[in-house]
Amino acid sequence: MFKNLSIFAVLFAALVVAGCGGGGDQAEAPAPAQEEAAADTAAEGIVIEANDQLQFSVKEFTVAAGEEVTVTLHNVGTLPKETFGHNFVILTAGADLEAFATEAMGNSANEYLPTDMSNVLAHTALLGPDEEDTITFMAPTEPGEYEFLCTFPGHYGTMRGVMIVE
Repeated sequence: MFKNLSIFAVLFAALVVAGCGGGGDQAEAPAPAQEEAAADTAAEGIVIEANDQLQFSVKEFTVAAGEEVTVTLHNVGTLPKETFGHNFVILTAGADLEAFATEAMGNSANEYLPTDMSNVLAHTALLGPDEEDTITFMAPTEPGEYEFLCTFPGHYGTMRGVMIVE
């Protein structure tokens, strides 16, 4: 009886492992603990995914004041750029995110970036499905929280986060 129970346990474990193996083309989202750990490794670069569910994979990351920062945005969504593109824009300290996003959404000719870019620390291009863009910039020397967002119309409500400068 115990021999059959052992075989059953091994088969059950194999099924669980096979069932969790995925096998699909989509990458799994990182667990929150992995996400934070990956986001805090600014020296290696920060990779942020944007998806069709209006989410960034990273909501917060920390960098040292005055250090060089590299951020790669990868649009893992499937919807067309013209109707559902994504970008990544980091604002200066104290910038009014709502006013900035409102001004940006009316400027499709400039990939939904406002004409006045004085509140922008850095930004990627507007990306379509499976496109990515990497930006490198110097973190501000002033510690604080710097908001980031996607400026495609209507996206900033959920596609936003904060870069913490220490």
